[in-house]
Amino acid sequence: IKPKVTMIAWNQNDNYVVTATNNHLLKVWNSYTGQLLHELVGHTDEVFVLETHPFDSRVMLSAGHDGKIFIWDITKGTKTKDYFNMIEGQGHGAVFDCKFSPDGQHIACTDSYGHLLILGFGSSTAYEKIPDQMFFHTDYRPLIRDSNDYVLDEQTQQAPHLMSPPFLVDEDGNPYPPTYQRLVPGRENCADEYLIPQLGYVATSDGEVVEQVIGEQAVDQDEEALDPSVLDGMMRQLQQQDQRTEADEESSSNGPPAEEGTARRG
Repeated sequence: IKPKVTMIAWNQNDNYVVTATNNHLLKVWNSYTGQLLHELVGHTDEVFVLETHPFDSRVMLSAGHDGKIFIWDITKGTKTKDYFNMIEGQGHGAVFDCKFSPDGQHIACTDSYGHLLILGFGSSTAYEKIPDQMFFHTDYRPLIRDSNDYVLDEQTQQAPHLMSPPFLVDEDGNPYPPTYQRLVPGRENCADEYLIPQLGYVATSDGEVVEQVIGEQAVDQDEEALDPSVLDGMMRQLQQQDQRTEADEESSSNGPPAEEGTARRG
């Protein structure tokens, strides 16, 4: 079988070119002469991820559908580190994409099961505040098109980008407590009552009725009146001013002529 190139990447200073082929080999070439320098052996399935280190020209990362992630020293043609993405009870997960952090100390990867893998040096305490499963309640919401062929959310009849920030739920659609909801962009400074979603029963495409997040809890009108926005207040003032103007004009047209020196609203 004639090998086919699946990926190609230059290293940080462009002195080397690394190619991945469908026979699971990685080859390191001199970018100026085209000379083959090294063959990197380790992958057992096709490789679709080749990433160069942000500032170390010796380092290259590869990842593939075999669930393996390798860190290579391409100047020596040797493997430095490796990781196997084994998922308990399900086998390995194919790695679809990887990126280095700007400081070169961490790697973020995504796999075929929807996992985000963060590999690197240091402590993991910074990531312990987030839940293991993170979905928005609108992720699998059906969409429709209006008469102008614009996309709308089927349930709210709104354009998706105009909807309120979604709620954070687990893979079964169960919402997380308010401390986690504040991790959602747009809900960082919300009061607790805006972080508790409204639940309701919804029929799925299979006909099964399940309890899901419908949207935000309805806010009491009395509570809403206690905290009016600046814009609402300005609108009310303008309406009151217009009403007073109309009343003054009506009284001046029906009543006796005003005496000289009496102030009258125009």
